[in-house]
Amino acid sequence: MAARSETTITYRPDRLRKPTSGRRVFSVVNSAVLIAFALVCLLPFLHVIGSSLANPGELATRAFVIIPREFTLDAYRYVLSTPTIFRAMGVSMFVTVVGTFLSLLVTSLMAYALGKRYLRGRRVINFLVVFTMLFSGGMIPLFIVVNGLGLLDSVWSLILPFTVNAFNFVIMRSFFQSIPDSLEEAARIDGCSEFGVFVRIVLPLSVASIATIGLFYAVAYWNTYMWAILFINDSTLWPIQVLLRQIVIVASGLNADASVVDVVPPAQSVKMAVIAVATLPMLIVYPFIQRYFVKGALIGSVKG
Repeated sequence: MAARSETTITYRPDRLRKPTSGRRVFSVVNSAVLIAFALVCLLPFLHVIGSSLANPGELATRAFVIIPREFTLDAYRYVLSTPTIFRAMGVSMFVTVVGTFLSLLVTSLMAYALGKRYLRGRRVINFLVVFTMLFSGGMIPLFIVVNGLGLLDSVWSLILPFTVNAFNFVIMRSFFQSIPDSLEEAARIDGCSEFGVFVRIVLPLSVASIATIGLFYAVAYWNTYMWAILFINDSTLWPIQVLLRQIVIVASGLNADASVVDVVPPAQSVKMAVIAVATLPMLIVYPFIQRYFVKGALIGSVKG
């Protein structure tokens, strides 16, 4: 009797079915739409940079400038013409760094505790936090509280009242709740305290969420403007956004304190240079965080 031959089926990736013409067309159209959308988002920023480097005569004749015919740094010289701007930059850096650190610390501790189902009273506290997303006390009560705490004309008035954001808290709490309880139970069996579980287990697994929430907080602190106008009268404590607004007013020839600058500016290009200066720090930080951004935001919003 002849021996029966056995056929072995081997998986060959190169034998996968080639994409159909419809799929290729979809891929081309999809890429074209995404590239067009990216250009729509990028062109305004390129216009800002190009206009800040153009001379006033060109800006008067061209409505949209990407590459100026003649480059000039007069607008940036004007914006950086006084050491006041570096002091304001230092104030904004302090508020952003310290505020982001405190906000992440308080928000993460609060989210971890209120994410535990066995915590008594957690539903009431969670409700009170979420309630502030719908209804807030308003500007006047906040001013009264800040004044009562003696924080007026202090950089801490731009940090402490805004340490916890309810929306960021909800995202981080949901992210912590998505971590398997078995990991925390194993750590407790090995002798970890509650704080040890939080530091050694929860935080290392939550880098994406913390980086994302940290970016949210950093942008909010860096863009502080309205509350600085309300709480700070001392010009030496102005953050960069308030000082840049003063520079724009002076450059536009409106009624303002012109003592903060030393040269006569080209008004339109100064406005564009101000936008570039105010945006640049966040553009530098974002590439280091963007790989965590989508993952942290989406995973934290899956569970309610």
